[in-house]
Amino acid sequence: MNKSLNMGTLIGVFGAIAMILASIILSGNSIMAFVDIPSLALVLIGSYFALMIAYSMSDSLGVFAAIGLTFKQPVFNMQGIIQKMVSFSEKARREGLLALEDELEDLEDEFMKKGLRLVVDGTDATVIRDLLELELGQMQTRHSFKIKLINMWATLVPGLGMLGTVMGLVGMLRNLDDKASIGPNMALALITTFYGSLFSNVFFIPWANKLGVFDNDEANMKEMIIEGVLSIQSGDNTRILALKLLSYLEPVSRQALEKELIKD
Repeated sequence: MNKSLNMGTLIGVFGAIAMILASIILSGNSIMAFVDIPSLALVLIGSYFALMIAYSMSDSLGVFAAIGLTFKQPVFNMQGIIQKMVSFSEKARREGLLALEDELEDLEDEFMKKGLRLVVDGTDATVIRDLLELELGQMQTRHSFKIKLINMWATLVPGLGMLGTVMGLVGMLRNLDDKASIGPNMALALITTFYGSLFSNVFFIPWANKLGVFDNDEANMKEMIIEGVLSIQSGDNTRILALKLLSYLEPVSRQALEKELIKD
């Protein structure tokens, strides 16, 4: 599975930051009025330490690698996989399943290679399905854990933001005699809430959701491969196999490839 830079994440991050800064400036405020290092440290670093309480240290450190994945676009090449499967089906029907053995070493997709290797080895269809679905399920479990990790951080940052606001309000209320400081102190107290909402809703929740989209796409690809492998093993007509696999594609992509693969 190849990966390229995910422009959607990159544009989204810079676009969101630009819109927030523009809104601050256009409303007549100073950007520096929204910059407070202690508040930022409380929200980000404080919530990260809270994340360490919820998870192990190694898992907490892994959250940065998980976030980094959102900036990489996985390329699944579903059309290419279908074409390869159709080619394998034609060869297996023409020359037998053992003829596929020479083709396996050139396969880049390890999941497909494993499935077809089991077919060539004469493994029972039920065992093949169980093994491949087990691997698929474990993959989704790993992905789900990474998503939960980011979602937990997204849950913690608003809470730390609110905690910072309460701390600021307590300090303000203890100095009510100084009327001139009430306004600035109130603004400073609210900045932590601003930071908490910013990082949770603009960054962490969207990042977690994007990983969920990637997981769904990869699972869909692997489910298609399982269907193709079992169809090849059972000796299905190549046309039937193509129709099965094409059902996993979006309508536009399906129609274009269907004209190429299914001919009267």
